[in-house]
Amino acid sequence: MIVKNDLFDYESRYIYQDNELFKFSLDSILLAEYASIFLSNNMQVLDLCTGNMAVPLIMSKYSSAHVTGFEIQKKVYELGCKSILENQLSNQLTIINDDVKNIKQHFASEYFDVMVCNPPFFKEGSSIKNVNTGLSMARHEISINLEDIFQIARSFLKNNGSLVIVHRVNRLDEIINLGFKYKIHIKNIQLISTKEDKKPSIVLVRAVKNSKSGVIINKEKCIENVKSYQNMFKE
Repeated sequence: MIVKNDLFDYESRYIYQDNELFKFSLDSILLAEYASIFLSNNMQVLDLCTGNMAVPLIMSKYSSAHVTGFEIQKKVYELGCKSILENQLSNQLTIINDDVKNIKQHFASEYFDVMVCNPPFFKEGSSIKNVNTGLSMARHEISINLEDIFQIARSFLKNNGSLVIVHRVNRLDEIINLGFKYKIHIKNIQLISTKEDKKPSIVLVRAVKNSKSGVIINKEKCIENVKSYQNMFKE
């Protein structure tokens, strides 16, 4: 069943979701908040694996940068379209129903200033898949993996453009290695813990195309008692 929900506590932002499909999660909120500190109004932004556009909807609260989302699943794409129209953001947000690996059919190389991605967290075959194909695609690297993301960023980010990813901490080594391989070096790392007595489980990473080596690791943030995520990464 399709429902219209408030987009967490983001005033005047609404999102359409389907109870049988993958819903936006905390990871999307954290990604949008973190990526927003690197945006300016005249940028072109790409959101890979955009889902129902939760990340672009939040980012649009902070800048007028134009955000294009790619979503491979037709039903989820249709939810994204409804959300764009509901929020009257057709002049700022665009969603494309296609595999983002076909991006060259839609955009020239080095077109984007920033790319963001909340990718599937689990490797193919690493855990039990959901019988719901849509949920499995959202959680497992069936249609896209980490290396695909870096390959796309290498071709379609401008020089010194940023790639911002949210992922699980246990895959940070892969992200760093791919950054060296594709010369999109990791510049900022933000660790997130969900409980005061737990180790960090989520990582936010910003990498920059053709940048020099050298990384800043920010102070860990615990979100156990957070009431609102708005502006949580702004100094």
